[in-house]
Amino acid sequence: MAAKLKKGDKVVVLAGKDKGKQGSISVVNPTTGKAVVDGINISIRHTKQSQTEQGGRLPKAMPIDLSNLALLDKNGKATRVGFRVEDGVKVRVAKTTGEVI
Repeated sequence: MAAKLKKGDKVVVLAGKDKGKQGSISVVNPTTGKAVVDGINISIRHTKQSQTEQGGRLPKAMPIDLSNLALLDKNGKATRVGFRVEDGVKVRVAKTTGEVI
């Protein structure tokens, strides 16, 4: 199945504690159906100090389910993603505007 959301996409959170927040995807894991979005779903990780890193309570962005994310279109609104073949190439299309992403 083709990827509806990819690394670098601007997305909005649809459900959960960060509902309504926007960010860009930094990592996508299609096998688990989750993505890491910068500044979203922040958790505090307690890390031990090492020779190279300072320890303490460090904030870390945790994965969020892909079903809780929606792509932002040119107008800044949440949209679903469709697919269309143009010139023999399959492209992603915003359902709200019909424009190629």
